[in-house]
Order: sequence, then structure tokens, then C-alpha cells
Amino acid sequence: MQVWPAVNEGFMIVSAILIATGWVYIRRGERETHKKLMLTGSAFATAFFISYVLRTLLVGDTTFGGPHRYLMPYTIFLQAHATLATVAAIIGIITIRRALLGRFQLHRRIAPWTASVWLVAAASGLVVFLLLYVIYSPGSTTNLFRAISLGHIG
Repeated sequence: MQVWPAVNEGFMIVSAILIATGWVYIRRGERETHKKLMLTGSAFATAFFISYVLRTLLVGDTTFGGPHRYLMPYTIFLQAHATLATVAAIIGIITIRRALLGRFQLHRRIAPWTASVWLVAAASGLVVFLLLYVIYSPGSTTNLFRAISLGHIG
């Protein structure tokens, strides 16, 4: 198994655990613990994103190496995951901003949705990771610069 994707997935899993735990603590009324867990979870999510972008630019994207008959369902699932992750990131920034600015009424309206979308995105990301690197052998990997100059071969 490739190390960098495993590290990325580790960032994502830790982020999800911290976010879920932070949600539990706010339900208990423990605001300071909630804040620390959510900010740490967000930091791990940010570490994932930065690491993912760097890997994509420097090493490349790995294609699906499983049976061809699963390629279309995998691609649809991957696009759903990417959409959820993007939405989670955007509303995550809004949610954190509202909390840091002390706009707790607005924060409370969006925060459960943000956490829910993030947890689903993290879970679907784990499925993508397992399909790409654990269940099936990884397909080819092409970095962005080769893909632009030579076209993606895979």
C-alpha cells in the first residue's frame, strides 16, 4: 500500500472522530471542550486537504484498478464523495467563522448540517480509499504536469 494515501486517510479519519466527539461534547453543554475538539478536527481536515492537493500536484491521481464493470459505479460514487467533501469544506468555513465571531445563533443553525455532511464525506472518503488501495490494486498514477502535457494514460 502506498504511504501517502494512507497518511491522508489517517488525517480524514482523525478529523471525523474529533468532529463527532466535539458534537457529543456540545450536546453535553461543554463548550470549551467542544471548541477545542472542533478546531482540532478542522485542523486535521485542513491537513488532509493540503496533503491531498500536494500529492495530486507532485505524485498524481491514482486511477481505479478494480474490475472494469465497477468503473462507472466507482466514478459516480467518487463524484458524490467529492461533491460532499466540497460542500462540507465550504459550510465548514462558514460554520467556524460564525463561531469565532461569536455569532452562535447562526452557528447553531448550520453546525449540525456541517458536521453531518462532513461525517458522510469522511465515510465515503474511506470507501474510496479502500476501493483504490486495499480492496483492489491501485491503477496507474499520473501527476498533473504529465496529464496536462501528455494526456492521462491509465
